[in-house]
Amino acid sequence: MQEKLGRGIDPGVFWPAIFIAGGFVVWGVASPASLSAIASGVLDWIIRVFGWSFVISTAVFLVFAVFLAFSRFGSIRLGHDGERPEFSTRSWVCMMFSVGMGIGLMFWGVAEPIQHFATPPHELAAPQTPESAMVAMQFAYFHWALHPWAIYAVVGLALAYFSYRRDLPTLVSSAFFPLLGDRIHGPIGRTIDVLAIIATLFGTATSLGLGAQQINSGMNFLWNTGESPTIALTIIAVLTVMFILSAVSGVGKGIQFLSNLNMIVALILLLFLAALGPTVFIMDTLIEALGLYLSDLVSMSFRTSAFGDGKWLASWTIFYWAWWVSWAPFVGVFIARISRGRTIREFVFGVLLIPSAVTFVWFTIMGGSALHSELVGPGGLVEAIAERGEAVSLFVLLEQYPMVGVTSSIAMFLVAIFFVSGADAASVVMGMLSSRGTTEPRSGIVVLWGLLAGASASVLLVMGGLGGLQTASIIAAAPFLLVMVGLCISLWKGLLDDIEVHGHFEELDPHTGGVKRGR
Repeated sequence: MQEKLGRGIDPGVFWPAIFIAGGFVVWGVASPASLSAIASGVLDWIIRVFGWSFVISTAVFLVFAVFLAFSRFGSIRLGHDGERPEFSTRSWVCMMFSVGMGIGLMFWGVAEPIQHFATPPHELAAPQTPESAMVAMQFAYFHWALHPWAIYAVVGLALAYFSYRRDLPTLVSSAFFPLLGDRIHGPIGRTIDVLAIIATLFGTATSLGLGAQQINSGMNFLWNTGESPTIALTIIAVLTVMFILSAVSGVGKGIQFLSNLNMIVALILLLFLAALGPTVFIMDTLIEALGLYLSDLVSMSFRTSAFGDGKWLASWTIFYWAWWVSWAPFVGVFIARISRGRTIREFVFGVLLIPSAVTFVWFTIMGGSALHSELVGPGGLVEAIAERGEAVSLFVLLEQYPMVGVTSSIAMFLVAIFFVSGADAASVVMGMLSSRGTTEPRSGIVVLWGLLAGASASVLLVMGGLGGLQTASIIAAAPFLLVMVGLCISLWKGLLDDIEVHGHFEELDPHTGGVKRGR
Protein backbone atom coordinates (compact mmCIF):
# COMPACT_ATOMS: atom_id res chain seq x y z
CA MET A 1 0.00 0.00 0.00
CA GLN A 2 2.81 2.41 0.92
CA GLU A 3 4.60 1.73 -2.36
CA LYS A 4 1.41 2.34 -4.29
CA LEU A 5 0.77 5.66 -2.52
CA GLY A 6 4.39 6.66 -3.03
CA ARG A 7 3.98 6.87 -6.78
CA GLY A 8 2.97 10.35 -7.84
CA ILE A 9 3.04 12.01 -4.41
CA ASP A 10 5.39 14.68 -3.14
CA PRO A 11 6.80 13.09 0.02
CA GLY A 12 7.82 16.48 1.44
CA VAL A 13 4.16 17.58 1.38
CA PHE A 14 2.21 14.34 1.66
CA TRP A 15 3.82 12.78 4.72
CA PRO A 16 3.96 15.90 6.96
CA ALA A 17 0.31 16.63 6.15
CA ILE A 18 -0.66 13.01 6.81
CA PHE A 19 1.26 13.07 10.10
CA ILE A 20 -0.53 16.22 11.29
CA ALA A 21 -3.99 15.08 10.15
CA GLY A 22 -3.56 11.53 11.42
CA GLY A 23 -2.13 12.76 14.71
CA PHE A 24 -5.16 14.99 15.22
CA VAL A 25 -7.56 12.11 14.60
CA VAL A 26 -5.65 9.74 16.91
CA TRP A 27 -5.47 12.41 19.63
CA GLY A 28 -9.18 13.12 19.30
CA VAL A 29 -10.08 9.45 19.59
CA ALA A 30 -7.70 8.77 22.47
CA SER A 31 -8.33 11.90 24.56
CA PRO A 32 -11.03 14.22 23.25
CA ALA A 33 -11.15 16.18 26.52
CA SER A 34 -7.48 17.19 26.41
CA LEU A 35 -7.69 18.03 22.72
CA SER A 36 -10.73 20.21 23.39
CA ALA A 37 -9.04 22.02 26.28
CA ILE A 38 -5.87 22.81 24.36
CA ALA A 39 -7.79 23.83 21.23
CA SER A 40 -9.94 26.22 23.28
CA GLY A 41 -6.86 27.81 24.79
CA VAL A 42 -5.25 28.28 21.39
CA LEU A 43 -8.47 29.73 20.02
CA ASP A 44 -8.76 32.26 22.84
CA TRP A 45 -5.19 33.40 22.24
CA ILE A 46 -5.70 33.77 18.47
CA ILE A 47 -8.88 35.80 18.92
CA ARG A 48 -7.39 38.01 21.61
CA VAL A 49 -4.10 38.74 19.83
CA PHE A 50 -4.86 38.35 16.13
CA GLY A 51 -8.61 38.76 15.77
CA TRP A 52 -8.11 42.18 14.16
CA SER A 53 -5.93 40.65 11.44
CA PHE A 54 -8.85 38.59 10.08
CA VAL A 55 -10.95 41.76 9.89
CA ILE A 56 -8.43 43.97 8.09
CA SER A 57 -7.10 41.22 5.79
CA THR A 58 -10.54 40.24 4.53
CA ALA A 59 -11.38 43.87 3.74
CA VAL A 60 -8.07 44.24 1.87
CA PHE A 61 -8.74 41.08 -0.16
CA LEU A 62 -12.03 42.55 -1.38
CA VAL A 63 -10.44 45.88 -2.34
CA PHE A 64 -7.55 44.10 -4.08
CA ALA A 65 -9.81 41.84 -6.15
CA VAL A 66 -12.03 44.73 -7.28
CA PHE A 67 -8.99 46.85 -8.14
CA LEU A 68 -7.55 44.10 -10.35
CA ALA A 69 -10.84 43.73 -12.21
CA PHE A 70 -10.99 47.44 -13.06
CA SER A 71 -7.27 47.85 -13.71
CA ARG A 72 -5.35 47.31 -16.93
CA PHE A 73 -4.63 43.77 -15.71
CA GLY A 74 -8.29 42.87 -16.10
CA SER A 75 -7.85 41.77 -19.70
CA ILE A 76 -5.07 39.30 -18.96
CA ARG A 77 -6.29 35.81 -19.71
CA LEU A 78 -5.94 32.98 -17.19
CA GLY A 79 -4.31 30.82 -19.80
CA HIS A 80 -2.44 31.32 -23.02
CA ASP A 81 -3.52 34.02 -25.46
CA GLY A 82 -6.51 32.86 -27.47
CA GLU A 83 -7.48 30.14 -24.99
CA ARG A 84 -11.19 29.92 -24.19
CA PRO A 85 -13.12 28.57 -21.16
CA GLU A 86 -13.53 24.82 -20.77
CA PHE A 87 -16.92 24.97 -19.00
CA SER A 88 -20.04 26.91 -19.94
CA THR A 89 -20.87 29.93 -17.80
CA ARG A 90 -23.90 28.15 -16.31
CA SER A 91 -21.92 25.09 -15.22
CA TRP A 92 -19.06 27.34 -14.06
CA VAL A 93 -21.38 29.29 -11.75
CA CYS A 94 -23.18 26.18 -10.47
CA MET A 95 -19.96 24.36 -9.59
CA MET A 96 -18.43 27.45 -8.01
CA PHE A 97 -21.45 28.15 -5.84
CA SER A 98 -22.19 24.57 -4.83
CA VAL A 99 -18.61 23.88 -3.78
CA GLY A 100 -18.04 27.29 -2.18
CA MET A 101 -20.96 27.55 0.23
CA GLY A 102 -23.61 24.88 -0.20
CA ILE A 103 -23.92 23.31 3.25
CA GLY A 104 -23.40 26.63 5.01
CA LEU A 105 -26.35 28.25 3.24
CA MET A 106 -28.61 25.36 4.13
CA PHE A 107 -27.50 25.42 7.77
CA TRP A 108 -27.45 29.18 8.34
CA GLY A 109 -30.02 30.45 5.81
CA VAL A 110 -32.74 30.55 8.48
CA ALA A 111 -30.64 30.20 11.63
CA GLU A 112 -28.39 33.25 11.25
CA PRO A 113 -31.08 35.89 10.59
CA ILE A 114 -33.15 34.51 13.48
CA GLN A 115 -30.13 34.51 15.80
CA HIS A 116 -29.36 38.14 14.95
CA PHE A 117 -33.06 38.98 15.27
CA ALA A 118 -33.09 37.57 18.80
CA THR A 119 -29.71 39.07 19.76
CA PRO A 120 -28.88 42.00 17.43
CA PRO A 121 -25.17 42.47 16.64
CA HIS A 122 -23.40 45.12 18.70
CA GLU A 123 -26.77 46.13 20.24
CA LEU A 124 -27.67 48.02 17.06
CA ALA A 125 -31.41 47.49 17.67
CA ALA A 126 -33.83 46.26 20.28
CA PRO A 127 -34.27 42.44 20.18
CA GLN A 128 -37.13 40.92 18.16
CA THR A 129 -38.28 44.16 16.53
CA PRO A 130 -38.63 45.24 12.88
CA GLU A 131 -35.37 47.17 13.31
CA SER A 132 -33.52 44.09 14.52
CA ALA A 133 -34.95 42.15 11.55
CA MET A 134 -33.30 44.59 9.12
CA VAL A 135 -30.02 44.46 11.03
CA ALA A 136 -30.22 40.66 10.96
CA MET A 137 -30.51 40.58 7.17
CA GLN A 138 -27.77 43.19 6.79
CA PHE A 139 -25.25 41.11 8.74
CA ALA A 140 -26.30 37.87 7.05
CA TYR A 141 -25.49 39.53 3.71
CA PHE A 142 -22.22 40.83 5.14
CA HIS A 143 -21.07 37.38 6.27
CA TRP A 144 -22.03 35.54 3.09
CA ALA A 145 -21.74 37.79 0.04
CA LEU A 146 -18.80 39.88 -1.20
CA HIS A 147 -16.20 39.30 1.50
CA PRO A 148 -16.04 35.48 1.47
CA TRP A 149 -16.07 35.39 -2.30
CA ALA A 150 -13.23 37.93 -2.35
CA ILE A 151 -11.20 35.48 -0.26
CA TYR A 152 -11.92 32.74 -2.78
CA ALA A 153 -11.26 35.05 -5.70
CA VAL A 154 -7.80 36.08 -4.53
CA VAL A 155 -6.60 32.50 -4.08
CA GLY A 156 -8.30 31.19 -7.20
CA LEU A 157 -7.02 34.05 -9.33
CA ALA A 158 -3.42 33.61 -8.21
CA LEU A 159 -3.50 29.85 -8.77
CA ALA A 160 -5.15 30.13 -12.18
CA TYR A 161 -2.72 32.82 -13.31
CA PHE A 162 0.47 31.03 -12.31
CA SER A 163 -0.77 27.57 -13.30
CA TYR A 164 -2.31 28.31 -16.69
CA ARG A 165 -0.49 31.42 -17.87
CA ARG A 166 2.94 30.73 -16.37
CA ASP A 167 2.61 26.93 -16.74
CA LEU A 168 3.56 26.18 -13.13
CA PRO A 169 2.09 23.25 -11.15
CA THR A 170 -1.38 23.80 -9.67
CA LEU A 171 -0.07 24.36 -6.17
CA VAL A 172 -0.48 27.21 -3.70
CA SER A 173 3.31 27.43 -3.53
CA SER A 174 3.47 28.10 -7.28
CA ALA A 175 1.80 31.48 -6.71
CA PHE A 176 4.89 32.56 -4.76
CA PHE A 177 7.27 32.19 -7.72
CA PRO A 178 7.83 35.97 -8.15
CA LEU A 179 8.93 36.17 -4.49
CA LEU A 180 10.69 32.82 -4.00
CA GLY A 181 11.81 31.76 -7.46
CA ASP A 182 12.91 28.14 -7.58
CA ARG A 183 12.63 27.94 -3.80
CA ILE A 184 8.94 27.15 -4.30
CA HIS A 185 10.17 23.60 -4.92
CA GLY A 186 12.08 23.54 -1.62
CA PRO A 187 11.17 23.47 2.08
CA ILE A 188 9.45 26.88 2.05
CA GLY A 189 7.19 25.96 -0.85
CA ARG A 190 6.37 22.59 0.65
CA THR A 191 5.50 24.22 3.97
CA ILE A 192 3.05 26.51 2.16
CA ASP A 193 1.37 23.51 0.53
CA VAL A 194 1.18 21.62 3.83
CA LEU A 195 -0.53 24.63 5.45
CA ALA A 196 -2.98 24.72 2.54
CA ILE A 197 -3.83 21.05 2.98
CA ILE A 198 -4.35 21.37 6.74
CA ALA A 199 -6.57 24.44 6.29
CA THR A 200 -8.55 22.58 3.65
CA LEU A 201 -8.93 19.49 5.82
CA PHE A 202 -10.39 21.35 8.80
CA GLY A 203 -12.48 23.73 6.73
CA THR A 204 -14.02 20.71 5.04
CA ALA A 205 -14.47 18.91 8.34
CA THR A 206 -16.37 21.92 9.71
CA SER A 207 -18.79 21.81 6.78
CA LEU A 208 -19.25 18.05 7.05
CA GLY A 209 -20.02 18.39 10.74
CA LEU A 210 -22.63 21.08 10.08
CA GLY A 211 -24.21 18.94 7.37
CA ALA A 212 -24.38 15.88 9.58
CA GLN A 213 -25.98 17.89 12.39
CA GLN A 214 -28.62 19.29 10.05
CA ILE A 215 -29.48 15.94 8.49
CA ASN A 216 -29.74 14.44 11.97
CA SER A 217 -32.09 17.25 13.02
CA GLY A 218 -34.20 16.73 9.91
CA MET A 219 -34.48 12.99 10.51
CA ASN A 220 -35.50 13.59 14.09
CA PHE A 221 -37.97 16.27 13.03
CA LEU A 222 -39.67 13.96 10.51
CA TRP A 223 -39.30 10.52 12.03
CA ASN A 224 -38.38 11.05 15.72
CA THR A 225 -35.10 9.20 15.33
CA GLY A 226 -33.49 11.24 18.09
CA GLU A 227 -30.36 13.35 17.89
CA SER A 228 -27.08 11.92 19.13
CA PRO A 229 -23.39 11.83 18.23
CA THR A 230 -23.80 8.21 17.15
CA ILE A 231 -26.42 9.09 14.52
CA ALA A 232 -24.38 12.08 13.33
CA LEU A 233 -21.26 9.92 13.02
CA THR A 234 -23.20 7.33 11.05
CA ILE A 235 -24.41 10.05 8.66
CA ILE A 236 -20.82 11.23 8.19
CA ALA A 237 -19.69 7.68 7.47
CA VAL A 238 -22.38 7.07 4.83
CA LEU A 239 -21.89 10.39 3.08
CA THR A 240 -18.10 10.05 3.22
CA VAL A 241 -18.39 6.87 1.16
CA MET A 242 -20.64 8.73 -1.29
CA PHE A 243 -18.33 11.68 -1.80
CA ILE A 244 -15.29 9.44 -2.20
CA LEU A 245 -17.10 7.58 -4.99
CA SER A 246 -17.99 10.92 -6.56
CA ALA A 247 -14.43 12.24 -6.22
CA VAL A 248 -12.78 9.34 -8.01
CA SER A 249 -15.19 9.81 -10.94
CA GLY A 250 -13.51 13.13 -11.86
CA VAL A 251 -14.63 16.75 -12.11
CA GLY A 252 -16.68 16.43 -15.27
CA LYS A 253 -18.64 13.38 -14.18
CA GLY A 254 -18.92 13.95 -10.45
CA ILE A 255 -18.91 17.53 -9.25
CA GLN A 256 -20.42 19.07 -12.38
CA PHE A 257 -23.42 16.73 -12.35
CA LEU A 258 -24.04 17.11 -8.61
CA SER A 259 -23.65 20.90 -8.73
CA ASN A 260 -26.11 21.34 -11.59
CA LEU A 261 -28.60 18.98 -9.93
CA ASN A 262 -28.32 20.78 -6.61
CA MET A 263 -28.89 24.22 -8.07
CA ILE A 264 -32.08 23.02 -9.77
CA VAL A 265 -33.43 21.41 -6.59
CA ALA A 266 -32.45 24.45 -4.49
CA LEU A 267 -34.20 26.76 -6.96
CA ILE A 268 -37.37 24.69 -6.70
CA LEU A 269 -37.29 24.93 -2.89
CA LEU A 270 -36.72 28.70 -3.00
CA LEU A 271 -39.55 29.24 -5.50
CA PHE A 272 -41.85 27.17 -3.29
CA LEU A 273 -41.12 29.34 -0.26
CA ALA A 274 -41.32 32.58 -2.23
CA ALA A 275 -44.61 31.68 -3.93
CA LEU A 276 -46.41 30.42 -0.83
CA GLY A 277 -44.73 32.74 1.62
CA PRO A 278 -44.86 36.52 2.23
CA THR A 279 -43.81 37.49 -1.31
CA VAL A 280 -44.26 41.25 -0.91
CA PHE A 281 -42.44 41.23 2.43
CA ILE A 282 -39.60 39.26 0.85
CA MET A 283 -39.19 41.78 -1.99
CA ASP A 284 -39.36 44.73 0.41
CA THR A 285 -36.78 43.05 2.64
CA LEU A 286 -34.40 42.46 -0.27
CA ILE A 287 -34.47 46.10 -1.35
CA GLU A 288 -34.22 47.65 2.11
CA ALA A 289 -31.69 45.21 3.58
CA LEU A 290 -29.50 45.38 0.48
CA GLY A 291 -29.48 49.18 0.67
CA LEU A 292 -28.58 49.03 4.35
CA TYR A 293 -25.81 46.51 3.63
CA LEU A 294 -24.27 48.59 0.84
CA SER A 295 -24.49 51.86 2.79
CA ASP A 296 -22.73 50.37 5.84
CA LEU A 297 -20.32 48.09 3.97
CA VAL A 298 -17.18 50.05 4.84
CA SER A 299 -17.96 50.49 8.55
CA MET A 300 -18.93 46.81 8.92
CA SER A 301 -15.77 45.72 7.11
CA PHE A 302 -13.51 47.44 9.61
CA ARG A 303 -15.41 46.81 12.84
CA THR A 304 -13.22 45.27 15.56
CA SER A 305 -13.73 44.52 19.24
CA ALA A 306 -12.04 47.76 20.42
CA PHE A 307 -15.34 49.47 21.19
CA GLY A 308 -17.80 46.70 20.44
CA ASP A 309 -18.87 43.24 21.51
CA GLY A 310 -15.72 41.15 21.20
CA LYS A 311 -17.50 37.91 22.08
CA TRP A 312 -20.10 38.43 19.36
CA LEU A 313 -17.41 39.36 16.84
CA ALA A 314 -15.44 36.20 17.61
CA SER A 315 -18.52 33.95 17.42
CA TRP A 316 -19.73 35.38 14.13
CA THR A 317 -17.58 37.62 11.94
CA ILE A 318 -14.15 36.27 12.85
CA PHE A 319 -15.44 32.71 12.75
CA TYR A 320 -16.83 33.28 9.27
CA TRP A 321 -13.70 34.99 7.96
CA ALA A 322 -11.59 32.15 9.36
CA TRP A 323 -13.94 29.54 7.90
CA TRP A 324 -13.71 31.14 4.47
CA VAL A 325 -9.92 31.36 4.75
CA SER A 326 -9.75 27.68 5.72
CA TRP A 327 -11.85 26.86 2.65
CA ALA A 328 -9.84 29.18 0.40
CA PRO A 329 -7.10 26.68 -0.61
CA PHE A 330 -9.47 24.05 -1.92
CA VAL A 331 -12.15 26.40 -3.26
CA GLY A 332 -9.39 28.51 -4.81
CA VAL A 333 -7.75 25.51 -6.45
CA PHE A 334 -11.11 24.24 -7.63
CA ILE A 335 -12.26 27.62 -9.01
CA ALA A 336 -8.90 27.97 -10.76
CA ARG A 337 -9.34 24.51 -12.25
CA ILE A 338 -12.75 25.36 -13.74
CA SER A 339 -11.85 28.94 -14.77
CA ARG A 340 -9.02 28.32 -17.22
CA GLY A 341 -9.36 30.52 -20.29
CA ARG A 342 -11.31 33.34 -18.64
CA THR A 343 -9.93 36.86 -18.25
CA ILE A 344 -9.08 38.33 -14.85
CA ARG A 345 -11.95 40.80 -15.18
CA GLU A 346 -14.42 38.06 -16.10
CA PHE A 347 -13.11 35.87 -13.31
CA VAL A 348 -13.37 38.53 -10.58
CA PHE A 349 -16.80 39.79 -11.61
CA GLY A 350 -18.09 36.24 -11.95
CA VAL A 351 -16.68 35.05 -8.63
CA LEU A 352 -17.73 38.15 -6.69
CA LEU A 353 -21.04 39.22 -8.17
CA ILE A 354 -22.90 36.12 -9.36
CA PRO A 355 -22.63 34.02 -6.17
CA SER A 356 -23.25 37.15 -4.07
CA ALA A 357 -26.45 37.84 -5.99
CA VAL A 358 -27.61 34.27 -5.39
CA THR A 359 -26.69 34.68 -1.71
CA PHE A 360 -28.83 37.84 -1.43
CA VAL A 361 -31.80 36.00 -2.90
CA TRP A 362 -31.22 32.88 -0.78
CA PHE A 363 -31.02 34.69 2.54
CA THR A 364 -33.87 37.04 1.66
CA ILE A 365 -36.25 34.18 0.91
CA MET A 366 -35.12 31.85 3.70
CA GLY A 367 -34.37 34.46 6.34
CA GLY A 368 -37.09 36.86 5.24
CA SER A 369 -39.74 34.17 5.50
CA ALA A 370 -38.51 33.24 8.97
CA LEU A 371 -38.44 36.86 10.14
CA HIS A 372 -41.95 37.47 8.79
CA SER A 373 -43.10 34.44 10.77
CA GLU A 374 -41.59 35.91 13.94
CA LEU A 375 -42.97 39.41 13.36
CA VAL A 376 -46.53 38.71 12.20
CA GLY A 377 -46.95 34.95 11.84
CA PRO A 378 -46.92 31.85 14.02
CA GLY A 379 -43.30 32.39 15.09
CA GLY A 380 -41.59 29.84 17.32
CA LEU A 381 -38.22 29.89 15.53
CA VAL A 382 -36.36 31.82 18.23
CA GLU A 383 -37.54 29.38 20.88
CA ALA A 384 -36.79 26.33 18.70
CA ILE A 385 -33.19 27.42 18.13
CA ALA A 386 -32.71 28.19 21.81
CA GLU A 387 -34.03 24.76 22.81
CA ARG A 388 -32.85 22.48 20.00
CA GLY A 389 -30.02 24.34 18.24
CA GLU A 390 -29.48 26.02 14.90
CA ALA A 391 -29.69 22.84 12.83
CA VAL A 392 -33.45 22.48 13.34
CA SER A 393 -34.36 26.03 12.25
CA LEU A 394 -34.97 25.28 8.57
CA PHE A 395 -37.32 22.39 9.37
CA VAL A 396 -39.30 24.47 11.87
CA LEU A 397 -39.83 27.06 9.13
CA LEU A 398 -40.87 24.42 6.57
CA GLU A 399 -43.41 23.08 9.08
CA GLN A 400 -45.36 26.32 8.59
CA TYR A 401 -45.87 25.52 4.88
CA PRO A 402 -47.82 22.78 3.07
CA MET A 403 -46.21 19.40 2.33
CA VAL A 404 -43.72 19.64 5.19
CA GLY A 405 -42.71 16.01 4.76
CA VAL A 406 -41.80 16.54 1.11
CA THR A 407 -40.03 19.86 1.56
CA SER A 408 -38.08 18.66 4.60
CA SER A 409 -36.98 15.58 2.68
CA ILE A 410 -35.87 17.81 -0.19
CA ALA A 411 -33.92 19.97 2.28
CA MET A 412 -32.11 16.93 3.66
CA PHE A 413 -31.38 15.79 0.11
CA LEU A 414 -29.89 19.20 -0.67
CA VAL A 415 -27.70 19.10 2.42
CA ALA A 416 -26.52 15.60 1.53
CA ILE A 417 -25.63 16.54 -2.05
CA PHE A 418 -23.95 19.77 -0.95
CA PHE A 419 -22.03 17.59 1.52
CA VAL A 420 -20.97 15.23 -1.25
CA SER A 421 -20.05 17.89 -3.83
CA GLY A 422 -18.10 20.06 -1.38
CA ALA A 423 -16.16 17.20 0.18
CA ASP A 424 -15.71 15.70 -3.29
CA ALA A 425 -13.89 18.82 -4.47
CA ALA A 426 -11.89 19.09 -1.25
CA SER A 427 -10.56 15.53 -1.37
CA VAL A 428 -9.53 15.95 -5.02
CA VAL A 429 -7.78 19.24 -4.24
CA MET A 430 -5.94 17.77 -1.24
CA GLY A 431 -4.84 14.99 -3.56
CA MET A 432 -3.61 17.58 -6.07
CA LEU A 433 -1.71 19.58 -3.44
CA SER A 434 0.03 16.46 -2.16
CA SER A 435 0.80 15.13 -5.66
CA ARG A 436 2.86 17.96 -7.14
CA GLY A 437 -0.18 19.72 -8.55
CA THR A 438 -1.39 17.05 -10.94
CA THR A 439 -4.96 17.71 -12.06
CA GLU A 440 -5.76 13.99 -11.78
CA PRO A 441 -4.34 12.67 -8.50
CA ARG A 442 -4.34 8.93 -7.96
CA SER A 443 -7.58 7.48 -6.66
CA GLY A 444 -5.91 5.97 -3.61
CA ILE A 445 -4.64 9.37 -2.47
CA VAL A 446 -8.04 11.00 -3.03
CA VAL A 447 -9.73 8.24 -1.03
CA LEU A 448 -7.24 8.62 1.81
CA TRP A 449 -7.85 12.36 2.11
CA GLY A 450 -11.59 11.79 1.94
CA LEU A 451 -11.40 9.33 4.81
CA LEU A 452 -9.31 11.74 6.88
CA ALA A 453 -11.80 14.56 6.25
CA GLY A 454 -14.66 12.39 7.46
CA ALA A 455 -12.66 11.20 10.46
CA SER A 456 -11.70 14.78 11.38
CA ALA A 457 -15.35 15.87 11.20
CA SER A 458 -16.27 13.00 13.50
CA VAL A 459 -13.60 13.98 16.03
CA LEU A 460 -14.72 17.62 16.01
CA LEU A 461 -18.35 16.69 16.59
CA VAL A 462 -17.47 14.49 19.52
CA MET A 463 -15.03 17.12 20.82
CA GLY A 464 -17.52 19.95 21.04
CA GLY A 465 -20.33 20.03 18.50
CA LEU A 466 -20.75 23.39 16.78
CA GLY A 467 -18.22 25.01 19.10
CA GLY A 468 -15.62 22.39 18.22
CA LEU A 469 -16.22 22.93 14.51
CA GLN A 470 -15.80 26.69 14.87
CA THR A 471 -12.64 26.28 16.94
CA ALA A 472 -10.98 24.05 14.35
CA SER A 473 -11.76 26.44 11.49
CA ILE A 474 -10.20 29.46 13.18
CA ILE A 475 -7.07 27.62 14.36
CA ALA A 476 -6.46 26.05 10.95
CA ALA A 477 -7.07 29.34 9.13
CA ALA A 478 -4.71 31.49 11.23
CA PRO A 479 -1.41 30.42 9.58
CA PHE A 480 -2.94 30.29 6.12
CA LEU A 481 -4.09 33.91 6.50
CA LEU A 482 -0.40 34.89 6.41
CA VAL A 483 0.02 32.78 3.28
CA MET A 484 -2.84 34.68 1.62
CA VAL A 485 -1.28 38.06 2.39
CA GLY A 486 1.97 36.94 0.79
CA LEU A 487 0.04 35.50 -2.12
CA CYS A 488 -1.50 38.91 -2.91
CA ILE A 489 1.94 40.54 -2.92
CA SER A 490 3.31 37.82 -5.18
CA LEU A 491 0.38 38.04 -7.60
CA TRP A 492 0.81 41.80 -7.88
CA LYS A 493 4.50 41.39 -8.68
CA GLY A 494 3.73 38.65 -11.18
CA LEU A 495 1.18 40.79 -13.03
CA LEU A 496 3.63 43.70 -13.22
CA ASP A 497 6.25 41.35 -14.62
CA ASP A 498 3.73 40.07 -17.17
CA ILE A 499 3.15 43.54 -18.57
CA GLU A 500 6.84 44.44 -18.45
CA VAL A 501 8.07 41.27 -20.15
CA HIS A 502 5.36 40.81 -22.77
CA GLY A 503 4.62 44.48 -23.25
CA HIS A 504 0.98 43.69 -23.89
CA PHE A 505 -2.10 41.99 -22.62
CA GLU A 506 -4.83 40.25 -24.52
CA GLU A 507 -8.09 42.06 -25.16
CA LEU A 508 -11.11 41.24 -27.29
CA ASP A 509 -11.92 43.75 -30.00
CA PRO A 510 -15.58 44.77 -29.37
CA HIS A 511 -16.13 45.43 -33.10
CA THR A 512 -14.65 42.29 -34.66
CA GLY A 513 -14.72 39.87 -31.73
CA GLY A 514 -11.10 39.01 -32.46
CA VAL A 515 -8.02 39.35 -30.29
CA LYS A 516 -6.14 42.62 -30.20
CA ARG A 517 -3.20 43.78 -28.11
CA GLY A 518 -3.26 46.54 -25.54
CA ARG A 519 -0.73 48.28 -23.32
